[in-house]
Amino acid sequence: MEVARPVHRSADGHCSVTDLRDPVVRAEVTDRLGAVWAGRPVVIGPFVLAGATPYVGWFRDLGCPVLVVATTRGAGDVPADGECEVVMLPTPATASMTDELRTHDRLAHHLPDEVRSAIDVFDPPRRGSWFTTPFVTTDEPIDGRPVTGGRPASFLALEDKLLADAMWDAAGVERAAYHVLEVSDGLGLAAASLQLASPLGVVWTGDARDGFNGGGNYVRWLRDADDRARALAFFRPRCDRVRVMPFLDGVPCSIHGFVLPDGTAALRPVEIVVLRDPVTRTLRYCGLGTTWDPPPADREAMREAVRRVGAQLQREHGYRGAFGIDGVLTADGFRPTELNTRMSAGATTVGDVDRRFFTFLQAALVAGVETGLTAADVEGLVPEMDSQRTGKVIYVGEGIQVEDDTYPLAWDGTSFSRAASETGNQFSIGATPSGLFAKVDPCAELVRGRRLAPISAALAAYVDTTYGAGLSAVEPAPDVRVSS
Repeated sequence: MEVARPVHRSADGHCSVTDLRDPVVRAEVTDRLGAVWAGRPVVIGPFVLAGATPYVGWFRDLGCPVLVVATTRGAGDVPADGECEVVMLPTPATASMTDELRTHDRLAHHLPDEVRSAIDVFDPPRRGSWFTTPFVTTDEPIDGRPVTGGRPASFLALEDKLLADAMWDAAGVERAAYHVLEVSDGLGLAAASLQLASPLGVVWTGDARDGFNGGGNYVRWLRDADDRARALAFFRPRCDRVRVMPFLDGVPCSIHGFVLPDGTAALRPVEIVVLRDPVTRTLRYCGLGTTWDPPPADREAMREAVRRVGAQLQREHGYRGAFGIDGVLTADGFRPTELNTRMSAGATTVGDVDRRFFTFLQAALVAGVETGLTAADVEGLVPEMDSQRTGKVIYVGEGIQVEDDTYPLAWDGTSFSRAASETGNQFSIGATPSGLFAKVDPCAELVRGRRLAPISAALAAYVDTTYGAGLSAVEPAPDVRVSS
């Protein structure tokens, strides 16, 4: 299927190339991309019900009846009664976000009979399609319905953290030193850790032997022999190999791009909130945002890195669509640490200027649809991304059970507390298969020039004290880069 390349007609009647900065033009493009689903039933899932809410509205606008296969209710607003049908998918309790996301592909492609029957009642002739997450593969249909919104298994396999460094080398992107060793080689891991240690120690990262891992679940910060013993005990039953790398001090961040037929559109940097406890060597992922700016030279170096990696992905793997490079802005510049071959949370954050457009674009590119857009068309939205700063202030707690709740929070400049009236900071908390998910959305404290990490640290402290999350004293990573 080809989506016709739209043009913009000015007041004097002259046509120009696509200008996605024009909301009218972007809406026309988005509608054309949405033609893939228009007028046909759409099954959304497996999704957290609250997370499916915007998608339900987008597909209803295309004239699509919608059914959501939901794993849990989640934090925040859910679709209103009558907007869609909802079928709950029984999910096993899991110990981590990684374990939870790993279940999605298996659950989607091996649905319980009662869920399959409900979907067949919703769409008896099976003329509809699925719209799902990047953790569900698109290679095979689900009960005869094509899968969109996910990704091929070959793209998912590229997220193995131990493949990333070879990608940086092939693309000519500067990286930190590293060693990859077998988990069974305890002496070798100890020697590599001593050799590569920075003043803050080393980081071990596990392979993807048993599938995708993310959210820092397979990352361990080590400074001594006791840390190594605990890390070995964790990795032995889960991985064959680990990567040893110096602990990189500085602002955790990412850069994202879209691989289109003519090249890679480089977006803007994103701060990743990784809170840390130097005493217990605990690392916790707690959101991301665009209120922070790296120095201009580092920004451009990051964008050039994403273009180089995009070209390598396209050349060697036939890649298309969104991807992201996570790393750290160190005193010596940006150093990449992992590759995310999907529409990651960071890409979604910068895409908040128009989530519907970027969601439909991603699904079309992965499906091989000719969109008619170029890398320059998509890059034209970067100034809008720079002007509309945003962020996700979240906390994921594993092994903690809570009741769903929503209420306002007050901010005193350093901490949150429960408020009796609206403050512009809306707190929501809900249960997940692996524990709890909490967020502040909207968050009035997200302003340009302010890092997100201290705000996320305040949310973590609030959840700890209010819900007994059992956190240690986590703190933001420092900004150690001096502008040149």
